[in-house]
Amino acid sequence: MTTTTAPVHASASTADRAPGFTSLMLSEWTKIRSVRSTVWSLAVLVVLTLVFTGLFMQMGIANWDKTDPSQQAEMRMDPTGTILGSGILLSQLAVCVLGVMAIASEYSTGMIRASLLAVPRRVPVLAAKGAVFGLLVLVVGEVTAFGSFFIGAPILDGKAPVSIGDPGVLRAVVGCGLYLALLGLFALAVGAIIRHTAASITVVVGFVLVITPMAGLLPGSVGEHVHAYLPTEAGFMITQQHARAGDLLGPWEGLGVLALWAAALLAVAVVQLRRRDA
Repeated sequence: MTTTTAPVHASASTADRAPGFTSLMLSEWTKIRSVRSTVWSLAVLVVLTLVFTGLFMQMGIANWDKTDPSQQAEMRMDPTGTILGSGILLSQLAVCVLGVMAIASEYSTGMIRASLLAVPRRVPVLAAKGAVFGLLVLVVGEVTAFGSFFIGAPILDGKAPVSIGDPGVLRAVVGCGLYLALLGLFALAVGAIIRHTAASITVVVGFVLVITPMAGLLPGSVGEHVHAYLPTEAGFMITQQHARAGDLLGPWEGLGVLALWAAALLAVAVVQLRRRDA
């Protein structure tokens, strides 16, 4: 009797033992790095952003004499924002797509069911996925931001000199990586809510490329406030070396608004994850 019940008791206790959060993060890290498309996408993202930054800066210098004086003054006032902004569009679009795919693809393939069976409480799965993906994008974003700055600064040196030690420069460069990480979490949250890869990518990219620019066309102070508090417009303020006339938010305030957007959407994703079947 003893010999038959002991193994059953041992297996039951093992099944009841839920994996810790560190184990969940290691599992999510294994998922991400085992998908070659994700690894290559991030590598290509870095390379292309650096290449485009160099090309745009070279074009700006080559056409300097033909550039409007107001644009020249803006570049001299905020050379860091000019450098980071030249390649950030490509970076943010890639991060949005990868953020959606990090979770929506699991719903498409059914892999999410295995993860939720291992962790029935569900929320730690989403938290681990968000933590791993956010940290990964943060590292890649900082590499891209610092690389872009050190490529663009020497090119602009003759017209708009800037150094990493100048006021606001280090904050802007570091903040660029933070912006991309929060944007990735924003996209991941959308993917977790919609649970369909194509639809989620359409929503996120449409928000970045369509809704945000169109909001800038709204008349009056209401339009200005709506535009300023949209996630990408607010978060991008962190990449500016100096505040500009008419800005409604400061650099850290803008990044805080993006963080609140991401947190709110993640909260909705948590509620849905608890209530809906995988």
